[in-house]
Amino acid sequence: MSSSKYFTLKEARLSNNCPECYSNDGLELTFKQKLKETKLFKAITEDTVCNLYCLKCEVEIFPIRWDDDIDRVVDYHKRALKTKPKSIKLKPISWILITLGVVLLIAIILFTTGIISVN
Repeated sequence: MSSSKYFTLKEARLSNNCPECYSNDGLELTFKQKLKETKLFKAITEDTVCNLYCLKCEVEIFPIRWDDDIDRVVDYHKRALKTKPKSIKLKPISWILITLGVVLLIAIILFTTGIISVN
C-alpha cells in the first residue's frame, strides 16, 4: 500500500485583489511537494503543486480565475522556489530484504561452484 502526501515548501501572502471578494490582504499562496511513502521506502518526487487561498472569504482560487497580476506574482514565486531534490530513503524492512537476498545469492554461488558442499 502506498500513500502520497504533500509537504509545504513555501507560503506567501499576496497583496493582490481576490477575484471573489476583492479584498487585497487575504490571498495566501502555498507551494507543496509530493512525498510518496510505501512499506519499503519514502521518496520525495519532483511533483509540486500550487494553491491560492483567500483567508477573508475562505475560498480556494483556482487558476482559471487568476488575473494577469496574480499570474505574474505566482510566476515570480515559482522562479524563486527551491524544491527539495528527488530522493529515496529505504526503510529497515528493505535493508533486511536486500541483505537476505545478497546472503542467499552468495550461498547459491558458493554451492554451485563447489566451494561449499553439504556432506
